[in-house]
Amino acid sequence: MAFPLGYCEGISIFIHLKNLSDHLPPVLEDAGLDINRIDRLFCRGDTSTAFPASPDIDGIFRPLYGLPEHLRLPYFRLKVQELLLFLSRLSPEDSGLAQYQSRQTALMQEIHHQLTEHLDRRYTIEELSRQYLINTSSLKETFKGVYGMPIATYMKDYRIHKAMELLQHTDESIAEIAAKIGYETQGKFTKTFKDFTNLTPSTYRKKYREGTLPYDRKRTD
Repeated sequence: MAFPLGYCEGISIFIHLKNLSDHLPPVLEDAGLDINRIDRLFCRGDTSTAFPASPDIDGIFRPLYGLPEHLRLPYFRLKVQELLLFLSRLSPEDSGLAQYQSRQTALMQEIHHQLTEHLDRRYTIEELSRQYLINTSSLKETFKGVYGMPIATYMKDYRIHKAMELLQHTDESIAEIAAKIGYETQGKFTKTFKDFTNLTPSTYRKKYREGTLPYDRKRTD
């Protein structure tokens, strides 16, 4: 699979539906969970279903990161049930990625390529709209549907992760990295980076190279 940001940090869950059907937890039984429907809609061998980021999905998975060891198993048991209840309310047509025509998706991929290949330049929505002959509201809506975030939020996230990569693997100065990813001043870059990671760029680089950087502050490939 190809991910928009080029990397993935996440949790994989594998469910044996036959065993689940034979030993359905009381909460799922009370909810009338239809295992066969989930199997039929989401477990086809010839396709997959993708859902862009949303508060509902974030609420299921975010609490699972950083749990103390003794709470992991009970939390996971609860969250798997919550995930199944979430899926029981949906159909593949609810996927935010399925609603856009291939032409629109291809156009967003072109825009994405331009934005991420030229991080030193900041394009406005109006510039992109004129260049790609698409109105601004459609551009914002379709980009968010394909990539799961508004353009500004996505590019801020992308720039910071690119900065992490450069801090880890190059000896470029903080000022050089700031300019390379599109920040006018080192100060603005440092503030944004610290808001994102709770570390200054120089501290991040030092901790990474010492091997003392917390797991959730590392870029995961």
